[in-house]
Amino acid sequence: MPATTPPHDRRRRRTTRLLAAAAALATAGALAAALPSTASADEKTGKHWPGRYQDVQLLSFNDLHGNLEPPAGSSGRVTELQPDGTTKTVDAGGVEYLATHLRQARAGNAYSITAAGGDMVGASPLLSGLFHDEPTIEALNGLELDVTSVGNHEFDEGARELARLQRGGCHPTAGCYGGQEFEGADFPYLAANVLDEKTGKPILKPYWVWKKKDVKVGFIGVTLEGTPDIVSAEGVKGLSFKDEVETINKYAKVLQRQGVKSIVALIHEGGFPSGTAYNYDCDAPGAGDGISGPIVDIAKNITPQVDALVTGHTHAPYVCTIDDPAGKPRMVTSAASFGRLYTDTTLTYDRWTGDIVRTAVGSANHVVTRDVPKAPDMTELIGKWNTLAAPIGNRPIGWISGDIGNTGTESPLGDLVADAQLAYGKELDPETDLALMNPGGIRAPLTYAAKGAEGDGVVTYAEGFTVQPFANTVNLQDITGAQLIQVLKEQVSGANTAAPKILQVSSGLTYTLDLTKTGADRVVTGSIRLNGAPVDPSAVYRVASNSFLAGGGDGFPTLGQGTNDLVGADDLTALEKYLTANSSAGSPLAPPKADRITIVK
Repeated sequence: MPATTPPHDRRRRRTTRLLAAAAALATAGALAAALPSTASADEKTGKHWPGRYQDVQLLSFNDLHGNLEPPAGSSGRVTELQPDGTTKTVDAGGVEYLATHLRQARAGNAYSITAAGGDMVGASPLLSGLFHDEPTIEALNGLELDVTSVGNHEFDEGARELARLQRGGCHPTAGCYGGQEFEGADFPYLAANVLDEKTGKPILKPYWVWKKKDVKVGFIGVTLEGTPDIVSAEGVKGLSFKDEVETINKYAKVLQRQGVKSIVALIHEGGFPSGTAYNYDCDAPGAGDGISGPIVDIAKNITPQVDALVTGHTHAPYVCTIDDPAGKPRMVTSAASFGRLYTDTTLTYDRWTGDIVRTAVGSANHVVTRDVPKAPDMTELIGKWNTLAAPIGNRPIGWISGDIGNTGTESPLGDLVADAQLAYGKELDPETDLALMNPGGIRAPLTYAAKGAEGDGVVTYAEGFTVQPFANTVNLQDITGAQLIQVLKEQVSGANTAAPKILQVSSGLTYTLDLTKTGADRVVTGSIRLNGAPVDPSAVYRVASNSFLAGGGDGFPTLGQGTNDLVGADDLTALEKYLTANSSAGSPLAPPKADRITIVK
């Protein structure tokens, strides 16, 4: 069983800091108030010693997904609420800037911890994904990350690959990039609720304890119990995922028995705030009133022994208080995604009790703006990996006449990807009728403005990779019309009742989504048509989808019942083929209208 552990031997301790003065911590979401001085002095000798209270700075972020360079389009912006009630968008993200912001925030804080809430890797842009996310681990080492929980995307390539990212060593098939052996993460990945089915033990450390002098803070890390539902079966083979609350409560007791009473849970599961701005007041009109989703029930049931929750997964920004089982408010935070925000939380440690003074906890999200100096070490790291990636990533694969976004119930890029898979499906089998694409598999927009030297409107292979980084294959299968209707209803029922997953559909498939209704009734059965004709429940349709969906992933078990399977190439190949065939420099592809699903509100 893991014991209290010091940082890894390789960790470069924080012996130097940027000389810039630290910005004053905003205390939005602060639970209360002033405490006595944190230090005392002997009146006769003048000698100082630590007082009863010690402020501990907790910097946190989540869902980086290997975004080392500033994310493009809407993925690289945050919404900011203005004093007059209006909103504006702010460009944000990029590890060159994140490093500077974190280093400036730490300056002057001797007791500072940096933690993360999972999905540091996986679904990454080509710069990291092409190299099995070794560049991101190197960047996180440089950011001096202390600890992170695993997320669902840490299992995209399976437990063995996750173990390699933790411990180091060259990739088993790709080998050593640049002729150097990969050293692995300087920080521990925590996976308290991810067990090896054979041994029944966590595959990685379940908890970790940060220590400085007489101050100790324990961290327990979990991912969402539903990880197997949103990761390929191969990625979670041989693993079991346990209940988040039961697991955290179990290890909170373990830490308490070791004398660690200050505890933070790192949970890769999240919520949905009522406001979209990063600085939205989540506690207005009352504690927990401004947030919904899975994290609310989790937070309400985690033992009061846990003092704060750092969360993720939903890519939403929030700083909320949610009452614990004893009815006392407890801080719950998330810093959106892609390195656009970081959270600065003050935990006031009581040396007499060894616990956090909950009424003094304050927290706020801060934008990773791009108006600060770039961190030279991150610039050097990005340059090194870009040199290796450039021959592959800079190759043009298509041309577009404007931004093609990936947001909304039906998105223009969702239509494009579905059309690409339908076209590729027809190459494999001319009898292919339609294509379905899960929205979570489309990771970024396509933007008209040039990212590098390729020119405006050019889509590079790297940009296509950022959109579809999972290397899922395009699969064909037969399903009946009745099953197709059921698949569409599964978007808003079953596992997807609370958080609907609206599939992106290929040209020719149309239907009405009535959001005034509830559950499966939101899909209007009589409106479902293919090429203008009603879907026949008894007919057989040939459907193209990615291998994840075809296996029943994302809460679509009916797709897992398809027959007569045919496996094609990866989905990025399908997108590349479509863009190359349907666009040119002189005739760029226009953004689809996103008018296949009629939405009633």
